[in-house]
Amino acid sequence: MSLPPILTCKDLCKRYDAPVFESFNLSLPCGKIIGLLGPNGSGKTTLIKLAAGLLTPDGGDILIGGIPPCERSKAIVAYLPERNSLPEWMSAEQLIGFFKSFFADFDEAAALRMLLDLGINPKSRIRTLSKGTKEKVQLIMVMSRRARLYLLDEPIGGVDPATRDYILRTIIQNYSPDSTILISTHLIADVEPILDDFLFLKNGRVVLSGNVKEFCAQKGYTLDEAFRREFRC
Repeated sequence: MSLPPILTCKDLCKRYDAPVFESFNLSLPCGKIIGLLGPNGSGKTTLIKLAAGLLTPDGGDILIGGIPPCERSKAIVAYLPERNSLPEWMSAEQLIGFFKSFFADFDEAAALRMLLDLGINPKSRIRTLSKGTKEKVQLIMVMSRRARLYLLDEPIGGVDPATRDYILRTIIQNYSPDSTILISTHLIADVEPILDDFLFLKNGRVVLSGNVKEFCAQKGYTLDEAFRREFRC
């Protein structure tokens, strides 16, 4: 039996000084890793923040598991912001306790295991860690949730290739097959191997979408090449 969509947008509108989304419609299934891809200013981060409940629509609806963003929806959504947002004064161990107190689905044992696998001392203060290690710790906290929807905004931006590989392995290994992961990134060649589906977003509209393997087999080139062709300056 198929599950209902985990994320639905119905005539969604969001404006700043100018419209970002106008009558935007979208439906994302459960059990997929989906690339949310597009140039700067296309609406990727705005969509993720709307789904995370950090922004309020100016019109239309956005539904998470059939309900508008609220305390109930936030309990099933795990959000990784584009910029590091960890409290610098905390240790990694304290951070685990902090996440555990907020989220009933947080897996403390999984978080500790991933920290130790990476050689990160749980007692290390966040402020003492390198940028790449902070990125890893933040991702560990998010992926230690047993969420139904993961919203990852640029999870591999600004880190070295080895860290990117670790982050992508962590994403694959630490989510339920019934969950959906929405990844926003410009590093398409890096994430392409783990994606099931993709969305090309431009000026607040989906201009191209589909299954990655089927699309690439039909076109005869990679998703990265398709992006370059679609958004060539």
